[in-house]
Parts: sequence; structure tokens; C-alpha cells
Amino acid sequence: MRKKKESGKGELLPSHIGIIMDGNGRWAQKRGLPRSAGHTVGAANFKKITRYCSSIGIRYLTVYAFSTENWKRPAEEVGALLGLFRQYLEEALRDFLNDDIKVRFLGDVSAFPKALQELIAETVEVSKNRTGMTLNIAMNYGGRAEIVRAAQQAAQLVKDGELSPEEIDEARLSSLMYTAGEPDPDLIIRPSGEQRISNFLLWQSAYAEYVILDILWPDFKPADLDKAIAEYQKRKRRFGGV
Repeated sequence: MRKKKESGKGELLPSHIGIIMDGNGRWAQKRGLPRSAGHTVGAANFKKITRYCSSIGIRYLTVYAFSTENWKRPAEEVGALLGLFRQYLEEALRDFLNDDIKVRFLGDVSAFPKALQELIAETVEVSKNRTGMTLNIAMNYGGRAEIVRAAQQAAQLVKDGELSPEEIDEARLSSLMYTAGEPDPDLIIRPSGEQRISNFLLWQSAYAEYVILDILWPDFKPADLDKAIAEYQKRKRRFGGV
């Protein structure tokens, strides 16, 4: 297991990791199973990786669970995903009582069934005072939609006389994103071998380091996370400088 984040010249852990949890459907199809079976295994793995990240000292973890584009999938698959979300949140409320993990949700959760919205609100409320790792679950989330939402909020502030157009800068827009108050991701991991951003954290990932791994999400293990972190630690982050 890796050490917690150190100062100075020691190996530094990324403060904020983003993960595009990709490959559940393909994992199931390779085994002759329905796609929903892959999502079930992927959900169980999500809990394992979340706890591992917390145990090694990651401060923020953002996982891409359901995008704004995922509504285009077959209704049966969408229904299975929503059922899994509900089951996960019920288990989290019951089983994660001793985990010092604060849970936040990124995205427009108003599109989900009322019962799921209530579970989301309860999960946020129960965990809000925890001081350990912050887990961001991106549900009905899209990076472009998030930027549009922030621009609309800024425009409304200008309309209300609370903000001038000249005051709209990067810091102001960052304060209107779902991740307001959090550092931008240092490392974004995409299992499955696909080399796409897929509308994930477009604003926040301007200088994130990407690591693509040719392994489907249900097979992604803590050792694979360690591998991605080791690759990140080899990178020289310039942030546009020399």
C-alpha cells in the first residue's frame, strides 16, 4: 500500500483523482452475460476502489457513474443502472457509517426518480460533517452541461446587478461549478483502453494528467490504481510553463 501524501521530495500522491468507470457492458458481453451483470460487478468494484483510495490518503475522488448521454441507452439498461444506484446508496447509508468519507453528487439529479433523489439528499446530509476523503459521484453529469449551467448562473448574477461582465473570470466560473471549493483533478484514469474524455470534467481537467489502462472497469484492482499513480508520479507537470 502506498504512503499517504508526503511533503518535500517524497513521492506525492495526487490530491484529486478522477476515474471514468468504463467497460462494464463489454466485460459482461465477453462472458455471455447481460450488460446489467457488468454494471453489478462494476458497482461492487467501485466500493472497493473508493475505500482503497481513502485508505491511502487520496483527498478527493470523482467517479463518472452516469453521463447526460447515458439516457440514450436501452431503457432496460438505464433502469438497471438506476436500480443499482439506489441499492448502492441504501448500502452506503447502512454500511459506510464508520467510513470517514464525505459524499457529494455532481450533475442534475432532478431528472432521477423521486425515491432516488431522496436517497441522494440523505446520503449528502448524513456524510456532510465527515472530514476524510470527499467522494464526488457524477450522475446525470456532462462537462458541457456543467459549463452552460455556470454561464447561465453568471448571466443571472449580471442581470440581477450582483456582478459586472468584467468580473466574470476563471475564478468566478470555477466557483459556479459543481466542484466549487475543491482542487482540480491531478490525475484522471480511464480503464477500458478508450482514449476519449467523454465529456468528463472538461473545465476542471485543463491540466490533469491522463492515464489510460487497457483493462475493463470490473477487472480494475487496487494494484491498477497504484500503477496509474506511479505513472502520474513520473510526469513533470508544467501547467503551461517550461
